[in-house]
Amino acid sequence: MSIHSSLRQAGGKTGSIRNVLKRHERVRHLMTKGLWAEGRSMFGLPKIKPERVKAKKAAPKEAAAKQASTTSATAPAA
Repeated sequence: MSIHSSLRQAGGKTGSIRNVLKRHERVRHLMTKGLWAEGRSMFGLPKIKPERVKAKKAAPKEAAAKQASTTSATAPAA
């Protein structure tokens, strides 16, 4: 069964970022941060925000133009 076109996200991604982590994912996150004590109860875990990775922006046009002008000035004339 396919997903309805009104429910699709831009770029064709579906369900890539979830708002709620599962219990084992929260425990793993606490372990990597060093906040998990051995023997601690699995219940009453603190809430954890999911980490979102932002894509790096392209270099501004002015910086690219400046870099191009300096490389063309140093290039030998043919």
